[in-house]
Amino acid sequence: MDDLNDTLAREYHCRFILISALHLNFCSLTVPLGDSITEITCWRAKLWDHLKVNNVSDRIEFVGSMNNTQECDLVDPDFATQHHEGRTGYLAIDIAYDHVEGWINNTKPDIVMWMLGTDDIASNRRLEDVVEAYTNIVQTARQYNAGMKVIVNTVVPLPANMMPVEKLNAMIPGWAAEQNTTESPVYVNDIYPFPTNLLRDGIHPNDAGDDLIANGLSTLLTWIISSMPAPGISVSRI
Repeated sequence: MDDLNDTLAREYHCRFILISALHLNFCSLTVPLGDSITEITCWRAKLWDHLKVNNVSDRIEFVGSMNNTQECDLVDPDFATQHHEGRTGYLAIDIAYDHVEGWINNTKPDIVMWMLGTDDIASNRRLEDVVEAYTNIVQTARQYNAGMKVIVNTVVPLPANMMPVEKLNAMIPGWAAEQNTTESPVYVNDIYPFPTNLLRDGIHPNDAGDDLIANGLSTLLTWIISSMPAPGISVSRI
């Protein structure tokens, strides 16, 4: 019943925008994927604050099956109703092959964004497998929306094991260029330089680290949302 109510509320939100403000494009559904760095930090809330300042928060909906529960998530009542797919302990390969298809099928997003790989590195998984998981997420997303916009964040530092982090982050731009298409562009939010003193516990960003992640995403998302097609333009979404 809660899922139904969320769906109806989201549809009403989108329709209200279209009816009441013709200068707006449409409600862009965005699903944030990730591990604990997405679930239990505050960069999503800070990102929402930026989007409000940029006057685009009424044109975007963060979707997913996870509710906002962090204290920082609840300060703004509008953001408190947003959702995500941040899952503590989930590897990129877990999400890519076991979960992402169901999540995207349920939410039908226009934009998918993630920061993934930290738990894979901690579990000594091959970096090539992480990048292959990225590819599977993109391919799965495009099956449901041929015009899917994709945002990939570089991975926060892991002071105890920096070499694979640096290697993965070096692989991301080339991978994004290979996956990028005109219809379904792939963007990289490079969070570096990211000093290790922006981590609160050696893994998760502190308040200043959340700011750094949110700042880059704010610029990127604001531009993407402002570029989305106006009502009446065909968008392929199954």
